Amino acid sequence: MMDKGEVSRILLATDGDFNVGVSDPEGLEAYVARNRDTAYLSVLGFGRGNLDDATMQALAQNGNGMAAYIDTLQEGQKVLVDQLTGALFPIADDVKIQVEWNPAQVAQYRLIGYETRALVREDFNNDRVDAGEIGAGHQVTAIYEVTAPNSPALRNDALRYGTAAEVTGGEELGFLRLRMKAPGSDTSTLSETPIVDAAPSDDARFAAAIAGFGQLLQGSVYLNDWGWDDAILLADGARGADGFGYRIEAINLMRLAKSSSK
Repeated sequence: MMDKGEVSRILLATDGDFNVGVSDPEGLEAYVARNRDTAYLSVLGFGRGNLDDATMQALAQNGNGMAAYIDTLQEGQKVLVDQLTGALFPIADDVKIQVEWNPAQVAQYRLIGYETRALVREDFNNDRVDAGEIGAGHQVTAIYEVTAPNSPALRNDALRYGTAAEVTGGEELGFLRLRMKAPGSDTSTLSETPIVDAAPSDDARFAAAIAGFGQLLQGSVYLNDWGWDDAILLADGARGADGFGYRIEAINLMRLAKSSSK
């Protein structure tokens, strides 16, 4: 059903109980991956009980689409109205991000999230390796926790045989490389830019609060004494313009999680 220059998109609305036809999770993922060149697959989950969130996420990831769980009318409005353009119209395929940190400024780092999206280093320049897609109006945020040299927060001892290589870049925190393909293209383009210290925007601070919220839900060992009140305070101070009420909804979820954790 796809003419030249057009994109075919499948929206799968499901209760998440995959029990008809190909029902094995690995078999489903392989089937979707084989057909992702002809259509983008997004998965919308409804209902409770049998919902298999992990399989839904895997199918959407292998189908170059997005996954969403719709449990309220407001969430349906968000996914199927306010953000539908991003689900229907991809603007970049196989987007890969690679960050190199300046050891003069950053001694240790960790990426928060993206466990199912990690690639080995050599796959960054390999256009045959599948990566993530970005839809119209969407933006992707990658959050790293970094530790400065000589900080008391360092978790690892210095390497015995480490060499002090000459570092270029001055005050740069790091260097960002981004590869992406235009929809329908087989060849990626490369963009590069240094990462410099700057005051975070409300969007960045709110994203950090959401990342911290996720770490709290997972019981991360890296949080130390950073807790629910810190996440709520950070998010509330970075609400900014919240015309659709999505951010206050997230803050209320944080408050609910805090009360449930006691």
